[in-house]
Amino acid sequence: MEQPIVHIYTDGAARGNPGPGGYGIVMEWVGKPYKKEFSKGFSHTTNNRMELLAVIEALRKLKKPGIQAVVFTDSKYVADAVSKGWVFGWEKKNFVNRKNADLWRAFLKEYRNHQVKFQWIKGHNEHPQNERCDALAVAASKNKKLLPDTGYSG
Repeated sequence: MEQPIVHIYTDGAARGNPGPGGYGIVMEWVGKPYKKEFSKGFSHTTNNRMELLAVIEALRKLKKPGIQAVVFTDSKYVADAVSKGWVFGWEKKNFVNRKNADLWRAFLKEYRNHQVKFQWIKGHNEHPQNERCDALAVAASKNKKLLPDTGYSG
């Protein structure tokens, strides 16, 4: 049986940066009509934290280990950190003097459970799933009840 592939689209937003923020996720099984959307808003955070948290939360949604996933993100920060291997160097140095160390540690834990590739896409370029993620992230950042981003200290 062929291993299913999941396409994960993510986006993060922060109004003010730092300020109220949120993330949006669209997940689609390749070749199946399955599509899910997720979003969450936070009272005081940064855009980079929301971009990264979106990926972490999406990977957490994958129920079985070893799933093949392609993450589409408009965040160079996230895509380059993984694709260019920077995050593994940061990890070797215990994330000393690195922002968002809490999230990068959480990311690596989830990342290592699956076969994940990253694909950078240009933001605000009429890519339907990316535009949807952006709308979800912005809407989440405007929720009446926003969660604290307990890892942010800015």
